[in-house]
Amino acid sequence: MNNIFTTELKKLFSVFTEMGEAVSAQIEQATESYISHDKAAAQSLVQQDNSINTNEVDLEKQALTLMTLQQPVADDFRHVITILKASSDLERIGDHATGIALETIRVKGSQRNKDVETDIAALTVMIRTMLKEALAALQSFDMQSAQAVANQDQDVDAKFDQIRRDITAAIQVDPSVAEAGASYLMVTKLLERIGDRIVNLAEEMVYNQTGEIVELNQGRLHPNG
Repeated sequence: MNNIFTTELKKLFSVFTEMGEAVSAQIEQATESYISHDKAAAQSLVQQDNSINTNEVDLEKQALTLMTLQQPVADDFRHVITILKASSDLERIGDHATGIALETIRVKGSQRNKDVETDIAALTVMIRTMLKEALAALQSFDMQSAQAVANQDQDVDAKFDQIRRDITAAIQVDPSVAEAGASYLMVTKLLERIGDRIVNLAEEMVYNQTGEIVELNQGRLHPNG
């Protein structure tokens, strides 16, 4: 890897990391607006979604320019491809966060369940921790950390299933909460899908190091969305 390519690759990773941090903040803001029933904040978040899409396009342009001008060898080429694939997953994570904001805008002031909302907040913390650690693993080329991130997705799936069971039980007891329950299920499912996308980030780090496409979370319960 020549010095110019190394310098430009570091810049590319820096832009990617900033994009990841912006997406993490987007997840936090989306769930906060949902739990606090803040439609204005949710609307603002929806309007900001284009910035994530723009970041992905800019990153793609930088990556393609780097490959064209520097003509990297196979290993170096894989670094750039990894960033391109990972940025696509970040963009999809941003889309899921926007989906939560849209649900905040859509849902009416129906009956709310504070226990479920507390669980959604806890699930959000789990998701953002996974994302932070996945970004760090990509930066440090740490395959052990990548596997640890993937393992956490099983906890996310378990939390998702617990929330789903609680919502279903609440609806069976009182059918009048069905509308609120459906909304909670939608938001929880979007968070679970974000977890799957973060596992993709970890798998892309392994590809970056080995050139092999692997599935780190063999216990994954749900397909990517």
